Order: sequence, then C-alpha cells, then structure tokens
Amino acid sequence: MTLRSATPAQAEPALPAGGGDQETSWVPTPALRRAVTLTGLLLLAGALLGRADLVVLAAPFALGTAWALRRLPEAPPVLRIGADDANAVEGSDLVATVAVDNPGRVDYDLVVVRTLVSPWLRIHRAGLPGPDGEPPAGQADRPFALVVPAGAGVDLELRGETRRWGRHQLGPAAARAVVCDGLLLARPVAVSEARQVRVFPATDVFSADEAMPRAAGLAGGHRSRRPGEGGELAGVRVFGPGDRLRRIDWRVSLRARQLHVAGTLSDRDAEVVLLLDVLTEAGRSGGVNGSASVLDTTVRAAAAIAEHYLHRGDRVAMLEYGPQARRLRPASGRRQYLTVLEWLLDVKVRPAWQEPYDRVFGAHLLSSDALLVVLTPLVDTRSAEMLARLARSGRFVVAVDTLPADLVPAGQGPWHEVACRLWRLERENTVGQLREHGVPVVRWAGAGSLDLVLRDVARLASAPRAGQR
Repeated sequence: MTLRSATPAQAEPALPAGGGDQETSWVPTPALRRAVTLTGLLLLAGALLGRADLVVLAAPFALGTAWALRRLPEAPPVLRIGADDANAVEGSDLVATVAVDNPGRVDYDLVVVRTLVSPWLRIHRAGLPGPDGEPPAGQADRPFALVVPAGAGVDLELRGETRRWGRHQLGPAAARAVVCDGLLLARPVAVSEARQVRVFPATDVFSADEAMPRAAGLAGGHRSRRPGEGGELAGVRVFGPGDRLRRIDWRVSLRARQLHVAGTLSDRDAEVVLLLDVLTEAGRSGGVNGSASVLDTTVRAAAAIAEHYLHRGDRVAMLEYGPQARRLRPASGRRQYLTVLEWLLDVKVRPAWQEPYDRVFGAHLLSSDALLVVLTPLVDTRSAEMLARLARSGRFVVAVDTLPADLVPAGQGPWHEVACRLWRLERENTVGQLREHGVPVVRWAGAGSLDLVLRDVARLASAPRAGQR
C-alpha cells in the first residue's frame, strides 16, 4: 500500500455530492441504529420489569458504541484524479492514479472507491501496488476497498494502454468512507471534473520524394524555376551588378576573358493544404491494433503527411470540409506540427444538410500555388462535386481515398449483395469521372502513397501552356 502524508493543499475537505457542510457529511449506519435500538430496549425493559440482568446485558452494547464514537470524524475523504502523462500516443502505456486523502485525525476503517474510464483507455491492471510494485489485475469499473490512516493518503493505480486518438475522459470518481468501527458512513464524495487525457494519432511512416507542383515561398527545400540562391545549376552568364564573387566561374572567365558567374535556381518552400472531408463516417473503429474507420484513416494520414512536409520546412494548413469549416492557418516548424496534432483531436463527423462549398472556400482564400490534398471517402456526392470544382478552378488537387477496402455496407436480405456491388460500381464510376477532370485519386497505403501522383501533378504544372492571341 502506498501511503502519503496529506499536504495542506490536499487536506482541504471536499463538499459531498449535493452540497452540505461537514456536520451533515456523516450519517449513521444500520449497525449504529441497531446498537442504539437494542441498548434502549434492554434498558427500558430492565427498568419496567425490574430486572437487573437486562441492564447488565445492555451494558456491553452501550460501552462498545460509546468507545467507538469517542473520536468523531472531522472531514470526508478528498479525491483527486491524475495521470503521469496527459499527452499520449495511440498504443502507448497509460499510468493514472485515483488519490484518496484523509485530512482528518480519525482513521478511515474502509473507503470504497469507484471511477469511470473511457472505453478507449483500456485498463489492464488496477488496484493497490503489491510488494513488487505492480498493482494486481482488476477491472477499473469495479469498486475498490481501501484503508486510509489519519493524515495520510492512498493512491489507487490504473495501468493500461491508449487504444484510439482523441480526447478521452478519466473519471469522474466517487468514494464513501466508513469510520468508528462501521458506525458512521460518509455521504458519497464525487469528483465531478474528469481528467482529460489527450491521445495523439499514431503517424504512419510516410515519405514523398517527388517535387511539389509549384514552390512559391522565399526559402525552402524545393527546386523552383526562378533564378536565385540555391543548389541547382541553371547556367553560366556574364557577371553583373549584385552577383557574389564566390559564384564566379574562373574556367569560363579565363577562356572568354570576361567574368562569368554560375547561375542557380532558387530553393523555395511550398504550401500544403490538407482538406479533411468530415461529411460522412463509414466502418467501425477497433483502436490502434484493430480495424480503422474512415475518420481513423483520415486523421492518421493527415498527421503523417503534415509531419513529412513540416519536417522539410514547408508550410502546412488544415481545413475541414463540413458545416463548421474549421481551419488552421498555414505555418511551418515544430510548433505548427504540435498545433496540427492538437487540431486533429477535435475532428468529428459533422453532417451538413446544405452544400458547404461556399462556406468552406468562400471566406478562406487559398493560394493558387498550394498543393491541395483532399482526404475523403468519396461516399457523399457533394465531395466529388467539390473535387471537380477545385480542379476546374486550376488548383493542384490530389484526392486520397480513405474508405476501408474491406468495408461491407450494413444491411441484410436477398438483394443486399447485389446492392453492394451496384454501389461499388457507382463509386468506381465517380472515381473515373474525377480522373477525367484531372483529379488523381489514390488509396492511402502509408509510405510512398503519393509519389506517383505528385510526379504526374508536377509534370502537368511544369508543362508549357498554350497562349491565346
């Protein structure tokens, strides 16, 4: 058992559920009622019947009750919920504690504690630590009985793992204490505020080695077609005002008897906009080691793509295609990556009864040189219409299919299999029409998923365009 000394901050008594003061925080138990009733009846019968043996028989009950109540409790127990690491990742270990403090000077004979745990926080071991430091196996949702001495505290340890990304609740918790040899019972003391555990999505290993369609920033790691400071040779030209001396090509200068410099193409950063389709959800989430729903694949893929491009120094922006049109402004660096992970925790499916295109793209102007990566299951027809409109506007759009490959629509009956086949054929036709509009559609498969698509998009961006007379 882990005992702690209750600090002054921990010794502040908590009000019981439903309000009240310390004098009304304790109620008599049935044992106290039976002892008082039995003592009174024996004394009354002895006085009325004139029998001293009944008075002698009542004396042990009266003395035992008085001895047990010689020291009355001062305050109910204080509950606190804590976690060692409030920022976890899918599949990581979770260690949480439910602390029970006794701020008074009377020992708690028994404290019954129970807490609620999110189903996505799987608790494998729960209880009091044993001699080896490990708590015994137990269910987190069952009550635990503790003995808390006066002025000390006991920690109930919960150990398990995080199964899915999101904001998960640990608690609330409730406790009831028994004192005075089981004669007094504390009113239920509850912690109404649950501890929030932030679980970030597990980022799949992702890499994209192909160049961006257009690099429009001032500095970065992508080769552009504009002359400037960089590592890609663009040619040799005559020395002019503003050229640096370290760029002089002495071999060409000696041969031409005139100073020449080696011109380079500038290295620029790119802006990547990750558009998350949150109109529909499909599939069933089984956690980090189970089946993945559309929302799971969308969030994990978005985290992996954002991590890749932010690591290369690009600017990444986030945008939801839904009724709320949540947006994260483009930025770069590690701070932006942490902000992206925090932003992804609030991604939820939000059905929209109207077309959200104007709401999403009307008030937020997107850069014409940005690469728009759309993560969509292509289940709602409005998603396909949105992709076609973006392609017709001249933007560089890449659609990532997040629908699980083994998804079977719910339903039963003799025509269910035929209906599923027709639905898949219609969806394949939609994908084919998008590709005819110039929108590449690729299924998310982790590392290298977008290499071929980005190569084709980069070739189309660098191809010469016919001019009009």
